[in-house]
Amino acid sequence: MKTDYLRVSVTDRCNLRCVYCHPMGGCNLIDRKEILKLEEIHRIVELFSYCGIRKVRLTGGEPLIRRNIVYLIEKLSGIEGIEELSITTNGVLLASLAQELKDAGLQRVNISVDSIDRKSYKEITGFDLLPKVTKGIYKALEVGLKPVKINSVIIKGINVSQILPLAEMSIHLPVAVRFIEYCPTSQYTKPASDYMPNHELRKVIEREFGPVSIVFTGAANGPASYFKIRNAVGTIGFINGRSSMFCHDCNRLRLTSDGKIKPCLYSSQYHDIKKLIRDNADDEHILRLFEKILYEKNKYTKLSSSASEFDMQKVGG
Repeated sequence: MKTDYLRVSVTDRCNLRCVYCHPMGGCNLIDRKEILKLEEIHRIVELFSYCGIRKVRLTGGEPLIRRNIVYLIEKLSGIEGIEELSITTNGVLLASLAQELKDAGLQRVNISVDSIDRKSYKEITGFDLLPKVTKGIYKALEVGLKPVKINSVIIKGINVSQILPLAEMSIHLPVAVRFIEYCPTSQYTKPASDYMPNHELRKVIEREFGPVSIVFTGAANGPASYFKIRNAVGTIGFINGRSSMFCHDCNRLRLTSDGKIKPCLYSSQYHDIKKLIRDNADDEHILRLFEKILYEKNKYTKLSSSASEFDMQKVGG
């Protein structure tokens, strides 16, 4: 699998406190001076484009709270060789920024929504902000940030009741509702016993809506397999990150908000790119390291190394 996808965490800050990512009491934030500057992010992405990176996704934390995020998107969209520029957001600020983001060169958006019930949404995120997120979804569709994908994590005891309402969104809206299996990442997040495998989740959906038909699956479309409920205008997707393994099909690297390149979300292996940049390394030196990282990527996946604990808000999803 050719590595052509870079996920960039632009901040570890967030305006929500989701139980599986950045919960209350688990906030060990990076010192602001250690966060990559926008110019440093641009330089790293541009150099990676010379090495074959064609897709870039901005993550966080919450990327839309990063100051001058629209400016960064405009700069990244101007890099020759970058064919796809997208963002993953919780959607709280999306309604007010969607048009600016689209005009700056953003192509599509993933929105994290784990409940469409205000009570359980607040229980999961810590804040009663679901109406703002809903407005963000509709605004993204209106301005053409398509496809709009809804990312949902189902956790036992919290939002299992939301499986059907979330799946039903795909019937009425041209969105892809994707169910992502919960994987604990640190001591502060919900335990692994709260995980619900997607094969059980799919049974819940099919009991209500009937058998779903396959739309597409496979590495070319990322880790998700997509299906359609009968007569739906959108799709549902399943990302089975806990019940199955797709490391051999992984085409992505991750740049953390403090400037480290991780070849795998679960690997303890990383390369400190920020230190090189701030030590005034030239482009040739950095490119040699990038080529080495790309060459060695397959050595440092979950399949061949022990999974390490990490803070999701620093690495990005």
